[in-house]
Amino acid sequence: MNPTIYARRKRVNKIGLTLSMMAMALGLFVLLWILFVLFKNGISAIDWAMFTESTPAPGSEGGGLANAIVGSFMMVLVTALVSTPIGIFAGVYLAEYGDESKTAELTRFVTDIMLSAPSIVLGLFVYAILVAQVKHFSGWAGSLALALIAIPVVVRTTENMLRLVPGSLREAAFALGAPRWKVATFVTLRAAKAGVMTGLLLALARISGETAPLLFTALNNQFFSWDMNAPMANLPVVIFQFAMSPYDNWVRLAWGGALLITLTVLVLNILARVFFREKVKV
Repeated sequence: MNPTIYARRKRVNKIGLTLSMMAMALGLFVLLWILFVLFKNGISAIDWAMFTESTPAPGSEGGGLANAIVGSFMMVLVTALVSTPIGIFAGVYLAEYGDESKTAELTRFVTDIMLSAPSIVLGLFVYAILVAQVKHFSGWAGSLALALIAIPVVVRTTENMLRLVPGSLREAAFALGAPRWKVATFVTLRAAKAGVMTGLLLALARISGETAPLLFTALNNQFFSWDMNAPMANLPVVIFQFAMSPYDNWVRLAWGGALLITLTVLVLNILARVFFREKVKV
């Protein structure tokens, strides 16, 4: 090889590696900075009262986030129950049956649009078709708005993970006489379960901190409530309202709620990696 060309390639390679390392270091620095500020301001709000008392009235001392925590949990749970089967089955259809289907092409197109659509647009859509019709905010409307955000993520992730399964695995199942629906559900889907669960957790992580759609749908509730057919407290909206308030107690609770959401997403990701990682056989 020409020494000049070799030296130039080494120089370009070093420049590329240096720029990549600098970009990675910058990203890690910003991430660690955000986490440091979040833990520094939020750890003082983590106490027993935050999990047992409802949000305080303006100017009052004490209080917690119990109503917001329960409200967020209920809406995310309903969203997961709705988006998981719809998203997974739609992803299976796109990966296993939709290679030459016009319906699949349309589904992919709509999914891509929903993935890129601002969450506030989806919240306004649910407000127009549901909240404005029944003339009151509700937890059901909030769950519907969050489901519209989560479903496209689950669909796309499921389809991509199923396409990574080797074709020889499908051929082996077909050779044994298995029908196509059994191959899709009991062979390929089972082989890609780790990636599908990761996609589901990514969807839940995304909706956990969504504020804009909930402002149009669930709004908020100062009091503790199990009624999904009424305005319901939730962590994102409480954080949004409390963080801009002039009351130190409210600002402290806002930092605590933000830290709680971050820790919840972190724990979910750790559990997914531990329980759904591939087992390496020696």
